[in-house]
Amino acid sequence: MASGLVMEPVPITSQKHDPAWKHCQMFKNGERVQLKCIYCSKLFKGGGIHRIKEHLAGQKGNASTCLLVPPDVRALMQQSLDGVVVKKRNRQKLDEEITNITPSPHGEVDSLALHSDVSNGIQLIGAPVTLEPNLELLVNQEGMTSERSLDRRKRGRGKHSFSGHGAFGVTNSAALGSRKVNNYVHEAIGRFLYDIGAPPDAANSAYFQPMIDAIASGGSVVEPPTYHDLRSWILKNSVDEVRNNTDKYRAMWGRTGCSVLVDQWNTESGKVLLSFLVYCPEGTVFLESVDASDIINSSDALYGLLRRVVEDVGVKDVLQLITSNEEQYMVAGRRLTDTFPTLYWNPCAARCLDLILEDFGSIEWINAVIKQARSLTKFVYNHSVVLNMVRRSTFGNDIVEPGVTRYATNFTTLKRLVDLKHCLQVMVTSQEWMDSPYSKEPEGLEMLDLISNQSFWSSCVLIVRLTNPLLRVLRMVGSEKRPAMGYIYAGMYRAKETIKKELVKREEYMVYWNIIDQRWEQQWHFPLHAAGFYLNPKIFYSIEGDMHNDILSGMFDCIERLVPDTKIQDKIIKEINLYKSAAGDFRRKMAIRARDTLLPAEWWSTYGGGCPNLARLAIRILSQTCCSIGCRQNQIPFEKVHNIRNSLERQRLSDLVFVQYNLRLRQMVGKNTEQDFMDPISFDSISIIEDWVSGKDLCLEDQGSSDWMTLDSPSASTMLLGPSNDDAEELGSGFYDYEIFGRGKDSEEENVEDNVENH
Repeated sequence: MASGLVMEPVPITSQKHDPAWKHCQMFKNGERVQLKCIYCSKLFKGGGIHRIKEHLAGQKGNASTCLLVPPDVRALMQQSLDGVVVKKRNRQKLDEEITNITPSPHGEVDSLALHSDVSNGIQLIGAPVTLEPNLELLVNQEGMTSERSLDRRKRGRGKHSFSGHGAFGVTNSAALGSRKVNNYVHEAIGRFLYDIGAPPDAANSAYFQPMIDAIASGGSVVEPPTYHDLRSWILKNSVDEVRNNTDKYRAMWGRTGCSVLVDQWNTESGKVLLSFLVYCPEGTVFLESVDASDIINSSDALYGLLRRVVEDVGVKDVLQLITSNEEQYMVAGRRLTDTFPTLYWNPCAARCLDLILEDFGSIEWINAVIKQARSLTKFVYNHSVVLNMVRRSTFGNDIVEPGVTRYATNFTTLKRLVDLKHCLQVMVTSQEWMDSPYSKEPEGLEMLDLISNQSFWSSCVLIVRLTNPLLRVLRMVGSEKRPAMGYIYAGMYRAKETIKKELVKREEYMVYWNIIDQRWEQQWHFPLHAAGFYLNPKIFYSIEGDMHNDILSGMFDCIERLVPDTKIQDKIIKEINLYKSAAGDFRRKMAIRARDTLLPAEWWSTYGGGCPNLARLAIRILSQTCCSIGCRQNQIPFEKVHNIRNSLERQRLSDLVFVQYNLRLRQMVGKNTEQDFMDPISFDSISIIEDWVSGKDLCLEDQGSSDWMTLDSPSASTMLLGPSNDDAEELGSGFYDYEIFGRGKDSEEENVEDNVENH
């Protein structure tokens, strides 16, 4: 290929503010700069970013339409194009109005500002030379201006008047007025949150915007609640509201069954606190927290506590109790199942998966790759200049991705690095990087060597392939999108199958299988997981031939334990034959299509009418979770509840915790499974990603390299990270490897047994 045709990638700098820059790549071909759509790869040799925007928006005229752009991006580009037209019109109108305005003396403007005509929608506000808000003007005058500010916040842009000349003046710049009011409101909110010590992610609360809307709707008549209001009637009403919501969930427990979850955590002062929650498909509710510091090592005391909670929830509604897998929980849990024969005890699947990932990370060659990758990310995230350069080169993406746990983060971050490999390679070969003083520092040279090292990338790719199925299962068990019980067995099957296919040789893949089996051994023996596999129609009908005996045994065990009436047990066995042969409504084309589209429990509820007893059991099993980990507990005063000695205040704090935790749990229902976008170096994420971003020391670097104020805000373009697929959908169909079902048992030995049985 001729040298003139070689295109050199060019990083898009932070000065490029148009939203379309996030959806294209820039290349230099000789002296010409060309833009390329990241969706359809169409190359534009002219027309600039505006032409790319028209291409993405599907606006005919100067560019062809992109057929692969996501709908939300297309809408954003069209909105941006519309905004350009509006800005041009406003600018023309503004120019005309400015030419007709005669500057007014100070006093006249002040008078106009205080007596603006609300009915005509025009407000004349005096503006100081600086952009600092005029507090008297914005707050006083019987709340009129404050009301209008809030009203503007609600309506969007209004007709405001500011001046850029002298102490005060008059103009009709709507954009400047709106920006000033928004800045004033935002800074006021920020000062309040900083004063009370609330973390920045308070703005992510589902109740943040409704609070703003409620204040705005009240206008000037709104009075803030007092200290005593918040401690009395407001808290009482919130408690009543949450309890009413909990009662609605209780009504569902009788139909779907429920799982009692025990979430243990240790405080900084050494206390051991237990949170008790109840899960059903409608959502999870928090019941109470208990200081178990004195009883945590006593299986007898734990048994008494667990029994009391199960009885409070309702023994007939509880299918399982999920705790961590320590010995004392195991003893207490099994004793509880003896007391109540219609429920199971299960260890938390998420904690077991986290231990598996920890063990994988301890394997020598994997640990070496993780350390290499950490050296790269620590250098990047401790130098603002380098971090800005990386974010620009990766279109706003971070190279560290927080996982559910610290050990999961090791592997989610390796995957993120693999996804952004090309961008990083372009960056370290760019002129901007080579001109940077950091490229000559030892860490910069090491980063160049590592990013250019094909062996490192090959190892990263293999690690990602080995661990991605386990991360998928971890996401599924912690998701509120769908109950995990119908998928967890299949997820672990796929994880082992992937490892076997990647490594091929038995002596190699058995190293990883042994780790999984050792940590997952208890889970393999719990019938609910096997029954969930059996009753998931998508999985069940994808299996050709006979179901493995372990799955059948688990299904039969669930029938005997969860359905004590022997007559109903016999009916269920007969109905299983209808399910196996896809008879009755099960053979309808709608039912066959719905295997792939409905949740398993919904499928049974819709098409299981001909097998009422089996359908009732299937719905209860498939409606359960496999994880006992609740939501984040920061800023909830659990420990204070157990430290306070005054009985009245303790009861009040207990109710406050009850409200706080349940409001957070309510936000999780229907929420996107992907984690909230958060800056990896934020304090809120540090417990999970500390190993990837913490530097060797805390001293400031030369040349302001550690100045956070110079950082570009992350604004990820997820197209570079690949599609965000449904984890359950990726499980696919076909489960034929009996060595996996046999948990590492020699396939040849199993084949011999099969031959003996057949003869």
